[in-house]
Amino acid sequence: MKRDNKSQVARDIGVSRQLLYYQHKQRAKDWQLKTDIEEVLHDHPSYGHKRLAIHLKVNKKRILRVMKLYGLKPYRKRGKKFKYDKTIRDLAFPNLLLNKTPEYPNHIWASDFNHIKYQGKFIYVATIIDIYTRKIVGYSILTSHSNELIINALLSASHNNTPAKILHSDHGSEYASRDYSSICLSLGIRQSMSRPGCPWENGYQESFYNQFKLDLGDPDRFNTLGELVYNIYRTIHQYNNTRIHTKLKMPPVMYSRQYQLTHGQCV
Repeated sequence: MKRDNKSQVARDIGVSRQLLYYQHKQRAKDWQLKTDIEEVLHDHPSYGHKRLAIHLKVNKKRILRVMKLYGLKPYRKRGKKFKYDKTIRDLAFPNLLLNKTPEYPNHIWASDFNHIKYQGKFIYVATIIDIYTRKIVGYSILTSHSNELIINALLSASHNNTPAKILHSDHGSEYASRDYSSICLSLGIRQSMSRPGCPWENGYQESFYNQFKLDLGDPDRFNTLGELVYNIYRTIHQYNNTRIHTKLKMPPVMYSRQYQLTHGQCV
């Protein structure tokens, strides 16, 4: 692409021409610190950022920044004791992200789901996020908490994007189901899972869901379920296309486009 064309593209997306070539130098360092934090939390799950800083001999502000960046939180026991379903052990997968850094868009995805309370009932939202661009690449909305919920999100992501090499999740029985695993296998996706009792290892969507619920607002203000579902889609679209991500300094779709322009690849 010629220089003048690059300059025009930069003006079109509202960034400086130099930013098109900008690479986040801290990405690899932050990812390494993230894995170090996860290893410490595995042995000391209640450690907050101050104890982690002492243990790792790293400035506590940097620890806190990286924890917020990747949605890492200490495990606090509340109410029922953590239970692990022994019936899904045959389909458990190792956490590949402990030693793997996302290197490009659609390299590594992370999957999760959450619930929204509406008029005394629950609506479930499953999302798949591309860890490199922080873009929500697939999602699904159902009134039930089932395998179909997360399968629909995966099919949505793979239909609109090149399937990732790795798909990470927690140890939920839905993600360990044979139906879900067979779809991943057919798409050429390797499954990765957080270790049992280590919820912080799937914190990649934590910040998304926290902000998503704030942006969506009170669900009960909508008159119908259809109106709520429409606004869930709208909120996800705004997150991807118009809301500035603090890590990227721009919306995820814009960051994806920047990558495509500088690397000459479709994402």
